[in-house]
Amino acid sequence: FHSGEREQKCIIEDVPSDTLVIGNYKVQRWDMKIRDFLESAPGLGMIVTVTSPSAEVQLSKLYGSQGTFSFTSYLSGEHFICLQSNSSRFVALAGSKLRIHLDIRVGEHFLDESVVQAKDKVNEVNIRLEHLIEQIHHIAKEQNYEREREEKFRKTSEETNSNIVWWAIVQTLILISIGIWQIKSLRDFFISKKLV
Repeated sequence: FHSGEREQKCIIEDVPSDTLVIGNYKVQRWDMKIRDFLESAPGLGMIVTVTSPSAEVQLSKLYGSQGTFSFTSYLSGEHFICLQSNSSRFVALAGSKLRIHLDIRVGEHFLDESVVQAKDKVNEVNIRLEHLIEQIHHIAKEQNYEREREEKFRKTSEETNSNIVWWAIVQTLILISIGIWQIKSLRDFFISKKLV
């Protein structure tokens, strides 16, 4: 995505609790001379801020023009991941555009291939099994989180439906009452004018 030099951009990531989130980014600065983005942005860093669903700052750190950040969520819900350059130019002069490449991986535990190659075949199978077991635990955690969200949504839908039924009953009673009142008023009008 593109961003202004002093502009903060945020990404919302829905994350289950106790889940590792890893983000890789790279920043490129627009060069007016060549009219293209430079391959790297030397001297420019990024401030990465992660806010939990309870509005608590989990991570706030200055990184270089490219880097990796990670955090573990302790609450399930929407986490805000915000990136802003540490440009020291005045706002009026900081008109340069930035291109930010961002890759966010949720709940992945990477297998270090160099460790696997150094071990014999039995240990390799053992390490791969442990990696698969970690992935199974992550998938189970993700499914539980989705079940909780679905249950919350179902409760909200049921409450809304019951409120709609009661509102329809109240509207019907009001319409019947107004109809009866209009008939009585019309009858009294005819009687007072001696038309009946």
